[in-house]
Amino acid sequence: MFIETETTPNPATLKFLPGRQVMTSGTREFTDPEAAEISPLASALFSVGDVTGVFFGGDFISVSAAPGTDWSQLKPQVVAVLLDHFVTESPLFTGGDAAGIAVPDDDDEFTDDPADADVIAQIRELIETRVRPAVAGDGGDIIYRGFREGVVFLTMQGACAGCPSSSATLKQGIEGLLKHYVPEVNEVRAA
Repeated sequence: MFIETETTPNPATLKFLPGRQVMTSGTREFTDPEAAEISPLASALFSVGDVTGVFFGGDFISVSAAPGTDWSQLKPQVVAVLLDHFVTESPLFTGGDAAGIAVPDDDDEFTDDPADADVIAQIRELIETRVRPAVAGDGGDIIYRGFREGVVFLTMQGACAGCPSSSATLKQGIEGLLKHYVPEVNEVRAA
């Protein structure tokens, strides 16, 4: 088995491509070892040392490291953990794949107004068809959180969370796209 590695726009994160499906549906982000306890793979990755984040996508795993980490030393350790996991066909989650589906938090702050249903449907379709594939290509994901008074709220995950260019991605890329196709959108904000 060969695991490809790609850089991401976030210098703290590398994207690992095992050449097979990682998640059957959805995505899952782990930002600390405690959250990773439901995944033997994520737990093993956090145990190698300087790992500060793990993100599972459809066909990739993004691993983030602490500032100043020497990837030339960390990368072989991460690859070894990934090889062991995929060669032994270990489960991704202790509770099965359903444990990995990313579901937006139930947060009253982002409850959509039913009167905006058509606008929200347009926003969600653009995010699914145009934005998410591009963000996944960089080792991350983007989650729709809500739309209120012309403002779209999104959360960046994986390599995109904490990336130095994430603000530019939101403001110049995603905001421009949404404003072009959905005139009701005035702004995009990180949530």
